[in-house]
Amino acid sequence: MENKKIVNKEIKINKEKILEIVNKFFNSIWFPIFIGVILLLKTIFFYNDTITIRESIDKNLVFGTSIFIVTFICIICVLPNKARTISTIVLNLLLSILLVSDNLYYTYSSSVLSIAQMTNLQYGEEIMGTIPMLVEFSQILYFVDIILIALLLLTKILKIEKKKKANWKINLLRIASGIVAIYLFFTIDAKYVEQAGEDPYNKDTQVKKGTIYGYHISDIESLINIKKSAKYDNKEELLEDYEELKAEYFEKYGKSNYNLEGIAKNKNVIILQLESIQEFVINKTINGKEITPNLNKFIDENIEFSNMFMQSYSTTADSEFSAVTSLYPMENGMSYSRYYSNKYDDIFTMFKNVGYDTSYMHGNYGYFWNRGNVYKSFEVNHLELKDAFEDISENIMGYLSDELLYKQAVEKLKTYDMPFFSFIVSASSHTGFTLDGLEDRSKVNIDVGKYKGTFFGNYLESVNYADYAFGTFIEELKKANLYDDTIILIYGDHNGIDMYNEELLDFLKQTNPNLNDVDIKLNYIRVACSMKIPGIKNLTIEKPVNKLDIEPTFEYLINGQAGVSLGTNMFARKDFVSLNNKRIVTSRYYYDEKWFRRIDGTEVDLEAIPEDEKELLDEYYNYMERELDISTSISINNLLK
Repeated sequence: MENKKIVNKEIKINKEKILEIVNKFFNSIWFPIFIGVILLLKTIFFYNDTITIRESIDKNLVFGTSIFIVTFICIICVLPNKARTISTIVLNLLLSILLVSDNLYYTYSSSVLSIAQMTNLQYGEEIMGTIPMLVEFSQILYFVDIILIALLLLTKILKIEKKKKANWKINLLRIASGIVAIYLFFTIDAKYVEQAGEDPYNKDTQVKKGTIYGYHISDIESLINIKKSAKYDNKEELLEDYEELKAEYFEKYGKSNYNLEGIAKNKNVIILQLESIQEFVINKTINGKEITPNLNKFIDENIEFSNMFMQSYSTTADSEFSAVTSLYPMENGMSYSRYYSNKYDDIFTMFKNVGYDTSYMHGNYGYFWNRGNVYKSFEVNHLELKDAFEDISENIMGYLSDELLYKQAVEKLKTYDMPFFSFIVSASSHTGFTLDGLEDRSKVNIDVGKYKGTFFGNYLESVNYADYAFGTFIEELKKANLYDDTIILIYGDHNGIDMYNEELLDFLKQTNPNLNDVDIKLNYIRVACSMKIPGIKNLTIEKPVNKLDIEPTFEYLINGQAGVSLGTNMFARKDFVSLNNKRIVTSRYYYDEKWFRRIDGTEVDLEAIPEDEKELLDEYYNYMERELDISTSISINNLLK
């Protein structure tokens, strides 16, 4: 019995000693150093979990990341005892939240977060609604240490000691830490921030060159000094370079492959933007049923643009902006939230100037993506948002259901003066893809089989419903005698599924077993697109086109005047398109920091190809930069006012 007491006493003493050692470590300068190592490991884990950045995890990226973390820790070590410990915990928490947020947003849009998102918080519901489907179990690893520390503090196993009087050695250490922090920040860190800012259009490159921390610092600097990122600050200089660029395009690409000039003059025109409809679902079946039978029929009967690419890795609002203005969007919806009052040479004005009655329709309220203000600044005669529709009894994913939107849209079209131009935006196949609010689930008539309950399976079902509603739209137009002699352009606004979704890749490999990385990246940005022009049947155009080309195409078809527009007629011969993050798609090549061949996904060895081919690739890149410089300057400095 006595021996047992002695043993228990020794255990208690040992336990107290262990707790004393742990608390001494916790309140010492070694704790922030330990957390610094943990943060480095978390950041490397983030790089490895972010696929396109993973490709470039090299010594330079790891070294730069280490220096940033050392800088943060040195700043913390300047603080007195209690403040140092608390600040270490807070730094760990904040950087962990930052890394997870970047990871989640990357899964959502293939892009890391920007400080510009802070100005768009009122539109965050579409992102927030998707988060539960983006979260992965591995993301808990970012918070395991934080949860453990919190539990130890709550159970009082760990205690934050009160401020102690520092001796001269501690004070000297603080001074040394401060000097090191200042030196690192203004030398090595500053170099990485500068490198991140060298390529303002491509965030992947910014992270690879400047680390995730250098990118975020550079991003904040860019927002503060955004006007400095515009190449042009006066209209005359911009228009001079714009006219030079357009003259080159006209000379090289201006000739149309088809004799369609003026064919749509005085005919009704409808543009229908389809939410999240990617090209890969077109003419595909699952378990014996077509995913999009109505879209397939429309596309097969009319003109198919099999290589329509979205112009940015971003939002519905960005797609609308490019279609309406023929300019590149400022990322993350900024064109509609921040630059909406700018003067643009928009498509509504072009149609109105040649006698069209213009309208815009969407099944949400005017506050969402600021559409109420945006479309009032364009020449829109009839702004038909959710509160303009009588029947709003069925809402899918928070928006008026496509079926109700289309039926009431046709009723409104019948009341407009002719010819009319109407821009209609659907929403039922919005991200989330659960079809919440759909009253009759039998309108989804495919069996997604093994994909049931997955994000991808939900996507296929929502696309199938969107297709059902589209069929309703076509039938209603025919009943109203508004179909046969009307020009109709349909296209998907942006991707629905993230680039490397496992179920998506499994589905794609069923029809393309040799799927390569370039195929995957092009699939991500390729959307469905077709145009109905009375008298033109069964035509497929395979050259790359994008949303910037829509306004110039209708300029050609109705003999209008588009004004300043960076796209080109989709029936002409331009064989490349650019995205606002410095990607380029040509008929044969794809540019993403390097040039790749579309046919097999292999990287182009610029030293091994003929000189004329190399010059052609340089020309594509030069054209892309000129387009982006002109477009960005117009938005930032409102140069068309």
